[in-house]
Amino acid sequence: MSIRSRIFAATYDRMMAKGEKQGLRELRQRLIAQADGRVIEIGGGTGHNLAHYPAEVTALTVTEPEPPMVRRLQRHAAERAPLATVLRAPAEDLPFEDDSFDTAVSTLVLCGVDDQQRALRELIRVLRPGGRLLFLEHVRSDDVRLARRQNRVNWLNQFMVGCDCNRPTLESIREAGFVPDQIEHGEFPAAPSFVRPLIIGSATAPKRVDTDTAGRSAGTINLPGPNALST
Repeated sequence: MSIRSRIFAATYDRMMAKGEKQGLRELRQRLIAQADGRVIEIGGGTGHNLAHYPAEVTALTVTEPEPPMVRRLQRHAAERAPLATVLRAPAEDLPFEDDSFDTAVSTLVLCGVDDQQRALRELIRVLRPGGRLLFLEHVRSDDVRLARRQNRVNWLNQFMVGCDCNRPTLESIREAGFVPDQIEHGEFPAAPSFVRPLIIGSATAPKRVDTDTAGRSAGTINLPGPNALST
């Protein structure tokens, strides 16, 4: 456990407070309201989403890889969502069986995972075919000049908050096999311009291939098992 991770966890809520008040909280509420059934949230942080889950959620599992964040997440879960299960686990290596969940939630997470494609493929694996990914992420800008600035200052963003501000996350979601349903482009409230471009939306997990004894494929998309994921 690094000093940096402890400091980041201790200051995270204060760092996010202005953005939450100026509109981020409402974006979370609107997104999380779509969750139903068995839900997994990756990178739960200190638990900003916990209070927004609707009654349609029958089971909630929240993962977080950093121990200092996990401790705060557990405390907040006890207050805001006492029936939630909190686990320490990275998004790239989720300790669940295939088809375990109906909905997956990622808010401001895919910018910071070590391997974005592996994390997305893990979500496809643990979601049932046709399950939904709900996401709110800051992304690489479509504006060429701003995108260049994001590239120039990305090293600073990595150092300060441990994430890449210039990832083409929507393209990554498509490349992993998800089918976007609805996408809204917006801006991260009260944020520097280079982290302001934001997407909020949902995507559907693809069907898996069922192969019979003759080796004929009955499905639509062939996904590798968890052991076949790149490291």
